[in-house]
Amino acid sequence: MRLLLIGSLLPDIIDKPVGLFFFKETFSNGRIFCHTLLFLVLITTVGLYYYRRHSKAWIITLSFGTLMHLILDQMWRTPQTLLWPLLGVYFERADITNWTLKIFYSLFTNPAIYIPELVGTAILVYFTWMLIRIGKIRAVIECGRV
Repeated sequence: MRLLLIGSLLPDIIDKPVGLFFFKETFSNGRIFCHTLLFLVLITTVGLYYYRRHSKAWIITLSFGTLMHLILDQMWRTPQTLLWPLLGVYFERADITNWTLKIFYSLFTNPAIYIPELVGTAILVYFTWMLIRIGKIRAVIECGRV
């Protein structure tokens, strides 16, 4: 479950710092390389190879979390990014002035934002509740075996 959670956040963990902070003048966007199908295919391919070689599915679990992230981010609405580099090698530049304020405002006013966030929250609440019910929440927090 920890790997699934990390995988579901992986595109933002990588892309937000790269696109919004380190290379702000180049990308000016928090949805770049790891929000593409190419990244998903690469991580899934590595996961399948690792599974066949070592019988461990942890990378596949990361890739499934990444798939869920792309779906909940509705990446099909920005095909330039999703299908990169098939539609060109450049990413759309985003207006990132007052970025956090705009995201916070959209979270409460834009159904395209708050509905996927509610779905993601419901999934997290469900899994947390299940872990509490079976008495494994402490093991997850302490990184023990579930």
